[in-house]
Formats: sequence, C-alpha cells, structure tokens
Amino acid sequence: MIRGIRPLLRGSTYSGVLFAYCGALASLPLLPFALVPALSWQSAPESVQIVLVLLVWAALVGLAGLARPVRQALVVSARRLLRVPLPIPVAGRRTSGAPGLDHWRTPLWLVLHVALGWTGALVSGVLVIAGLTLPGGRLRSEMELSLFGWSVRAEGGWGSWAVALGCLLLAAAVCVVVTNALRWLAPRLLGPSSAERLALAAERERLLAERNRLAHELHDSIGHTLTAATIQAAVAGEVLTADPAAARAAMRSIEESTRAALEDLDYVLGVLREEQSAAAPTRTLADLPELLDRLRHAGAVVEPELSGELAQVQGTLSRAAYRILQEGLTNALRHGAGGPIEVLVAAGPDGLDLTVVNRTGARTGPGPSTFSTSGHGLPGLAERVRLLHGEFQAGPDGTQHWRLACRLPARASA
Repeated sequence: MIRGIRPLLRGSTYSGVLFAYCGALASLPLLPFALVPALSWQSAPESVQIVLVLLVWAALVGLAGLARPVRQALVVSARRLLRVPLPIPVAGRRTSGAPGLDHWRTPLWLVLHVALGWTGALVSGVLVIAGLTLPGGRLRSEMELSLFGWSVRAEGGWGSWAVALGCLLLAAAVCVVVTNALRWLAPRLLGPSSAERLALAAERERLLAERNRLAHELHDSIGHTLTAATIQAAVAGEVLTADPAAARAAMRSIEESTRAALEDLDYVLGVLREEQSAAAPTRTLADLPELLDRLRHAGAVVEPELSGELAQVQGTLSRAAYRILQEGLTNALRHGAGGPIEVLVAAGPDGLDLTVVNRTGARTGPGPSTFSTSGHGLPGLAERVRLLHGEFQAGPDGTQHWRLACRLPARASA
C-alpha cells in the first residue's frame, strides 16, 4: 500500500509532468500552420478535418526534431526534469544519403512527448478542477461528472467529498503514468545513436590513452627525480661535516632536478584540469648529458658509451629513447648494488640501440638500501617500445648484473 503511494509523493514525478506540459505548450506555435490544410478543405466532414489537423500537426512537430540543437535541448531537459542518466550528444560522423532509423528517433520522441503532454494536461486538469469544485461548499447539492462517456454522480453529502478526493488521486496517478512513460521512452529515443556511441567510445579511448601517457610521463620523470633526490639528500647528509662543498653540490643537483620535475608536473596537472597549460616538456637525447650529471651528483658511477650521430635523432624516437634511459637508470639507482652503471647508446641508419647494465646484490655506499616499487616501470617500458615497433629485453645478465636493452627502429621517428 505504502509502496504504491510513494510515487505520488515524489517531487521527480511532478517535475516529469512539468517536462511533458512544456512539450505540449511548445507545440502550440505550430498549430496555426496545421490548420491551413483543414481550412482550405472546408467541404470535408468534421471528423476528417480533425484527423487532418492532428496528422499535419504531428508531422510538423516531428520535423522540428530533425534539428540537432532541438535534440541537445531535449536531452539536457530530460536529464534535469526526468532524472534520466542520458549522455550529452557528441558530434558523430555524418553519413551521406537518406537519414537512417537513428535520425527519426528524435522526431518520434517529440510526437510522443507532445501527445503525452496534451493527454496528461487535459485529463489531469479536468480531474483537478473536478476535485476542487465538486464539494463546492454545498454538501447537499446534486452533481455529476462526465468524461469520455464515463460519469460519476455525487448526490450531496459526504459522497461529493469522496468523489473529489478520488479525482485528485486519479490526477496524481495520471502524473505518475505520464512521467514513467517518458522515463521509459527517453533512453530508447533520446539515448545515443550508433554514430554517437562510436564517438563516445572514441572519446573514452582518447582520454584513456592520454591518461596512460600522462601516467608514463609522471612515472618516468617524477619517479626518477625523487629517486635521485633521495640518494643525493642521503649523500649530502653524510658528507655535510667532512666535505661541505660536496654537500652543497648535492643540494644544487637536487634543486635542478626538482625544478625540471616541477615543469613536468605542472604540464600534467594542467592537462588533468583541462586548462591551457604550458607546452609539453620535451626531453630528448640532447638532454642525456644533464641526466647523467644528476646521477653522478647522486654518487653513482656512470660509464656512458655513446656512438653515432645522436643529434640527428629527432622526434618521437629521441623522446622515447630519453624516457627509456631515464627509467633504466632510475631502476639501477633503486635496485642496483651501487657499482658502475654502464650506459650504451648507439645510433645507426636503421635504428637506435639502448642498453643499461648495473650490478645486483646488496647495496653499498650511501643512500637508502631499499625503495618501494609500483611494479609498473618495466611493463610501461615494454609497452612504450611495443608501440614504437621495437624490441625490448630486461633481466639478469650473469649472476651479478642486470641488463635492460631495447632497439627502436628508425621508422618510429616523427
């Protein structure tokens, strides 16, 4: 009993009816145009003229639904007043030729919307007027209510009050029926079309790809900076008294590396906030000497071996190579045993070879002995290399070394 009355007490029920009534009122400006054919055919029977007016009126209402702004306004209104979770229409691929079935869903919605609005307005309006006037303060009078061949007679007394209450309840029930009908129709007729679903899927895929790219950028840049800064801070703390100059050098290196990381972080946060951020930081192989210097300031022994024209490597290939070397060196700092880190970069006409080799085992020297790890570093590198159609390997190299190597083909350059 209470569950059946609950829809009558919800505010969303009457906001949905308001939505239906607004559709009915919005169709009124088209009524004079619908009367033109009937006025020009005055010899036709009255019933034929009424049907003709209704058909032309419905056709005009349906044609209004072919305009894209009308559909967008209907979706926004349905979301707010019907409380239906409809996605906002996005621009899909326009097809040539005659409109398909998806194009006619909005006109059909408008026709049904207007029909339900007028039906609900007339029926509920008559019932509300009857509910308010039947008692009329004259309890002993005789009254009769007739609607579409159905009649109720109230011969005064408390019977008129009972009929009045029934009319008001029926009016509320009509509101529930109209609102539920529109809520059932909205996802089916105002929901995304096939082209819009494809556009929504493409947009979601683009956002996921952008987020994954940003996650890689943060992992590579911020992760490397924090690792190097942690080791440099430990080095500075140990030599602060014995070698103040070395401690100051370590602190300057922390300042430089963190400033570069702040540029990356500012760019990523600007993208996540959908703000106009600065240009994306582009670290390339030209920045490799600076990266190696920061490692040396952290106390690492780096043995680079560079060959080929690295300055000629441009675009995507150079940027990807820098990030791969950065992640490989970060892993060597985090998990290596503190011995020499070999860095081999060879640029050739067919591609680019990158190798990072470090010792494994218990850490020696200053700095934290263990670092927490997310487990996404090597899989992220493998995915980056795969997208560039390259080859990737990472694993033990003998009993005391770890080797990370990859080859990027020259066609990845952009």
